[in-house]
Amino acid sequence: MDKLKLHSPDLTAQNIDKLAALFPNCITETRTEAGELKQAIDFDQLRQELSGSIVEGPQERYQLNWPGKREALLTANAPIVKTLRPCREESVDFDTTRNLFIEGDNLDALKLLQETYLNKVKMIYIDPPYNTGNDFIYDDDFKENPEEYLTRSKQQDESGNRLISNTEANGRFHSDWLSMMYPRLKLARNLLREDGIIFISMDDSEIENTRKLCCEIFGEKDVKGCIISKRRQVPDNRNHNRISADHEYVLVCGKSQSRLNGKDKDLSKYSNPDDDPRGDWMSDNMTGLASKEQRPNLHYDIVNPVTGQHYPPHPGRGWAYEKKRMAILIMDEKILWPSKPSGRPRIKRFLDSLKDTTTGFSTYQELGYTTEGTREITQLMGFKAFDFPKPVKLINTLCKQATLKDSGDIVVDFFSGSSTTAHAVMELNLSDGGNRRHIMVQIPEACNEKSEAMRNGFQYITEIGKERIRRAGTEIKNENPGAENIDTGFRVLKIDTSNMNDVYYTPDAINQDDLFQQADNIRQDRTPEDLLFQVMLDWGVDLTLPITRESIAGKAVFHVDENALAACFDEGIDEVFVKELATRQPLRAVFRDSGFASDSVKINVEQIFKHLSPHTDIKVI
Repeated sequence: MDKLKLHSPDLTAQNIDKLAALFPNCITETRTEAGELKQAIDFDQLRQELSGSIVEGPQERYQLNWPGKREALLTANAPIVKTLRPCREESVDFDTTRNLFIEGDNLDALKLLQETYLNKVKMIYIDPPYNTGNDFIYDDDFKENPEEYLTRSKQQDESGNRLISNTEANGRFHSDWLSMMYPRLKLARNLLREDGIIFISMDDSEIENTRKLCCEIFGEKDVKGCIISKRRQVPDNRNHNRISADHEYVLVCGKSQSRLNGKDKDLSKYSNPDDDPRGDWMSDNMTGLASKEQRPNLHYDIVNPVTGQHYPPHPGRGWAYEKKRMAILIMDEKILWPSKPSGRPRIKRFLDSLKDTTTGFSTYQELGYTTEGTREITQLMGFKAFDFPKPVKLINTLCKQATLKDSGDIVVDFFSGSSTTAHAVMELNLSDGGNRRHIMVQIPEACNEKSEAMRNGFQYITEIGKERIRRAGTEIKNENPGAENIDTGFRVLKIDTSNMNDVYYTPDAINQDDLFQQADNIRQDRTPEDLLFQVMLDWGVDLTLPITRESIAGKAVFHVDENALAACFDEGIDEVFVKELATRQPLRAVFRDSGFASDSVKINVEQIFKHLSPHTDIKVI
């Protein structure tokens, strides 16, 4: 039986494999510092493969660059050996909810979600730090090489990825911010479906760099546009330039099939007062947009065939159609003639001629003011729990543009803060009966010691976010009869070191003196449910699927989504138990490597399943 790898995907290795399939002649070997051979890319050969002329050396090209960019790319691709540990006591409806709240560094979270949610997320919304000189950013360690990064990520990291204030006095003010954003956006793109959309809230400080960054990660054609959101009602006079920053931006990016849902056209203007057999219609203008000098063929008199009345064109605009087309419209009785000579002819625009019943979403919107976001969370929590939270209306509107109500679309926010996104998703599901799901990710950043949140017993932002979801969910259920089908729960999963001891990943590094201490490769403080979630992560199983537990032949067995996965981490597994489990024919089965009663049982497991459940995929940890 094969072992599960139990670490996030090595994206560098995957990229090399993809390039090897396209350009096998660009694959070479190189030696590590330890002298071991490993597969690598011949970049000179690859550059030549991608060029129509001889490549002799680096050439100038249009690109976004900054100190630390290569290290940021390295950080995005390097695997980590961490896991998500379930926390039932902080969750709501743990066994039935399809929503997640992940507590920990969002870079780690995005890596851990790569296999489970690859190409499955319909919408991502983020409101990252704005880099104003006061906001905190994630201080990722970009100076480590891949081996050092991998080694450190296996250990208990006492300080973790620190949050630092990125002041303008820092010589790498913009570079540090870009290095923080680059790997997170790169990993986020992997999660999006082909029709998925990411919305990024941003102010003036980094909007230009954010757009350029997204052009590189998503491709210029997949940076769909930029929405301007008015956030302030009263002008701000604090800026020394006397410019009141009343707006923010929402950058819209996606993939090849991404587009907004748009806005429904107003069809109430269509009716059929004259019982026209062609159906409902509306009266529309026929004025053109060109002067006589620009389009002389659109400047002519229209003649009513019944009255002989002439109607000259607008001198600066002309008609919308040339003479031949206008003659056909008159013959088809699609022209509405005015009752007075001073009137203007108009056209009958029939409803069935509409190619689309939707129109574009305006890029200038009042999507809720900052004061509304503050008022919403203050009313819900009973005190001002968060500074500058986004209004529910903003994210609610974006969700309407990116998701469909009855498709189980997944909405992710990996800078979730006070969990406005979760609140908005629940309210939208309430309003249209939808079944959208949400995944919130937030690092447990400490609240300001002088804040109202700290005075009210909230030490970390994550505590505010979880409590907001609880209270918003309770309010939705209590105030709306028939809301019992709205999923207001969430599973709390916390990022932690791997459940496995170091011997699991580097067995050759264990000394003989330590061999007996490492007989069990699982950390002593981990529960069977901890192990289950790491297995689900590694196998790419949806982390919100229902989980049940039963006893089979005296052993505890977890069943995920009935037969999607069966897991038993008990000791003393014998053939009687294995045969009973195999008769259930799960799609996947996993056991503890040290859990078998004897070596013969371990050897016979595959044969038993091959006979009773040949399609089951079997692994051990």
